[in-house]
Amino acid sequence: MGKFKFIETDIDGLYIIETGIFEDNRGYFMETYNYNDFRSSGLDMVFVQDNQSKSKKGVLRGLHFQKKHPQGKLVRVIKGEVFDVAVDLRKGSKTFGKWAGVILSEENKKQFYIPEGFAHGFLVLSNEAEFCYKCTDFYHPDDESGIIWNDTDVGIEWPIDGIEEIILSDKDKMWPRLKDILL
Repeated sequence: MGKFKFIETDIDGLYIIETGIFEDNRGYFMETYNYNDFRSSGLDMVFVQDNQSKSKKGVLRGLHFQKKHPQGKLVRVIKGEVFDVAVDLRKGSKTFGKWAGVILSEENKKQFYIPEGFAHGFLVLSNEAEFCYKCTDFYHPDDESGIIWNDTDVGIEWPIDGIEEIILSDKDKMWPRLKDILL
């Protein structure tokens, strides 16, 4: 078995990625990205920016995307647990408006590859979470957009049991519904 297992979702281009973990009495080692391995699996992207955030339980970040400078993202959690979601916004896609989600945690060490043309967001399920992601384009503040996290037309099934309050930024409270966005 290779270092990575690329698991296709029901949405073309969206992958859950598992990595080989090498453990011994000292701890563990894992490779989180290798250009050659990703390229040989059809994921031939170049990352230009790495980001990290820390959030408390109930924080929901998203659903974000950039209009003219779309970003592909390779996301993972290094502390805690989140429910990570991607929504297909690619014009002409047979899965336009559909979503896929995955639990990412420090325990399962899964990653989620979200290609360009998707909205992205996550909900923190643990008391605290540290979230890391690589991007294929730089962040352009003037190009940022989003859709509201609870858009009933998209119908994301957020695992909110045990979450006392959904905590949103002011910006994330104001995003429109998908049907109201001209992409």
